[in-house]
Amino acid sequence: MPVTAKLASSSGAPAHTFDVQNYRLTLDIYDCFRPPYPASFSGYEVVTFRVDSTLGSITLNAVNSSILVDSVCLAATGFVHSGDLLRITLDRTYTRAEQAEVGIYYRHKNIQDGAFYTSPDAMVFTDCEPEGARKWFPCWDAPSDKATWDLTAIVPASVKLGSNGRLADSTASEDTIAYHWVSRDPVATYLMVLTAKSGYNLDVVSWPRLSNPSESVPIRFYWNAGEKTSGLSHIESVIIPMTTRYSQLFGEHPFEKNGFATLNNRFVWGGMENQTLTSLCSNCWFESLVSHEFAHQWFGDMITCGTWADIWLNEGFATYCEALWKESGVNGTYAYYKNEINSDASDYLGNNPGWPMYNASWALAPPPNDVLFNYAITYLKGACVLHMLRYTLGDSLFFALLKSYATDPDYQYRSAVTTDFIAKTNQLSGQDLSWFFDEWVYQPNHPVYQNSYAIDSIGSGLWAVTFKAKQVQSLPMFFAMPIELSIAFTSGPDTLLRVMNDVNGQTLSFTFPRKPALLRFDPSNNIVLKTATTTLVNVEDIRTIPVRVTLYQNYPNPFNPSTRIIYDLPTEASVCVEVFDILGQRVEVLVNERQQPGRHEAVFEQQSLASGPYICRLTAGSVVLSKAMLLLR
Repeated sequence: MPVTAKLASSSGAPAHTFDVQNYRLTLDIYDCFRPPYPASFSGYEVVTFRVDSTLGSITLNAVNSSILVDSVCLAATGFVHSGDLLRITLDRTYTRAEQAEVGIYYRHKNIQDGAFYTSPDAMVFTDCEPEGARKWFPCWDAPSDKATWDLTAIVPASVKLGSNGRLADSTASEDTIAYHWVSRDPVATYLMVLTAKSGYNLDVVSWPRLSNPSESVPIRFYWNAGEKTSGLSHIESVIIPMTTRYSQLFGEHPFEKNGFATLNNRFVWGGMENQTLTSLCSNCWFESLVSHEFAHQWFGDMITCGTWADIWLNEGFATYCEALWKESGVNGTYAYYKNEINSDASDYLGNNPGWPMYNASWALAPPPNDVLFNYAITYLKGACVLHMLRYTLGDSLFFALLKSYATDPDYQYRSAVTTDFIAKTNQLSGQDLSWFFDEWVYQPNHPVYQNSYAIDSIGSGLWAVTFKAKQVQSLPMFFAMPIELSIAFTSGPDTLLRVMNDVNGQTLSFTFPRKPALLRFDPSNNIVLKTATTTLVNVEDIRTIPVRVTLYQNYPNPFNPSTRIIYDLPTEASVCVEVFDILGQRVEVLVNERQQPGRHEAVFEQQSLASGPYICRLTAGSVVLSKAMLLLR
């Protein structure tokens, strides 16, 4: 269940001298719904904060062009409002772990500032990502600082108004109504929202909790006149299985209520995932959009990016969930999922601006919106990277990772940064996957493969396929990835091979007792962020000096009575090839000499040894490699 008190951010999030625990706002926005629909309103705010270091003042973000501060009270004795910062002098020096409250009387100016919107259709709404909250109430406006929320807003009686959390009460008096919304769960400032309209329509559906079906979560739908179409009706029905499926995948729905509200043409986005009340464009009841924005309630709202450099943890995950819903939702299939991922990859490849998903400078200040919210990078590449992580880890481990991350108390209702997710991935997988994130998250672009392969007969009814994996992009020069190769033959079924490609120009060779006809690189297109050509060439054109000592699996295996042992040498070396039984007793020395770089072969043939496992050990200079072999009589 959600926590009821403010929690600190993850260890990777930025530190600050104080930690806001709660914002309590009382706003009189009555006149905003009356001609000439001004954006001006008066407000009183109480900021409760905990001191993280000794201090005698606090500084909040408050944009001068939008907010006029009249006075302060409670633990505040004075203020200076300049340069979009509100510096409040406290009544004494506070020390670590103490808690205090400051009161702020302020007014919002009659200005359309791109955060607080009014319009002639008697609609008022806020839209704050990334740093718009500071335009309509003083706050410490950073994604890592989450606080609980208490909003009372006075509006005309004809208005319905929604916000974060639950509707604690609404009080009518003559021609006014005061809505009181309270969020028991911490909210990032950019996700704090006010949405209201005269004549708004409201539908409510209920989702029974998986942990306690007798307890229901209300999901509220605010909609404009004329929008009660099949689209809205469909979303109202599909939101129930969507909540169930996301809860199964990521942990139970984390909040006490949820909801959606369509806005008007002043809202410039498709959707905005405000915590428990998502904003949508007018009449935008689209399943793909809803599946994206609703996934944010786990990835972005419950776990919020610690800095704007980590925005892919929000948008990449939500975009991936669009595809995931097409796989696991109502009538979903893997083919639908993969079509969505392939489409994401194609759009990225056609629109890649050439910068990485993570840029450290964004942690200090967000870049322009067209960079921060670049669709090709932040959304599409992020989704495709998660698909490739799924391919690298395998389905079982990948889905266990998503659930473990989303249910980890170190991150739930807090914030997380990219290194937190990497650490969680390494911990759960038991591997160091830093190489994966280094190339896909911290580096720009994608691999450009110019592969080649050759097929040749090597005698005794055997055939060899030699494959060279080559990347030719300039930045970065190489992406390590597991690669799959599908070998088709002139007769019989295809063979699928999976190997780790961890150096550029890596040459691999495989032997078969059937004649190969065709090699296909990445046949299922799991390395979706790439371009690739794979060309059949003469074997003389592909053979090169090996890049490392390699001992290949013997062939055939199991064997009786003989098997071939193939190995590569990158440099001249003293070589010893030995065979041992399962007890570690050496049974034969096949090679003991100095050999030149290149590919070499030894044959192990035995008429007298008993059936069972044996070990082939290759020693080449300081390198020692072993392979298990099986003799079957």
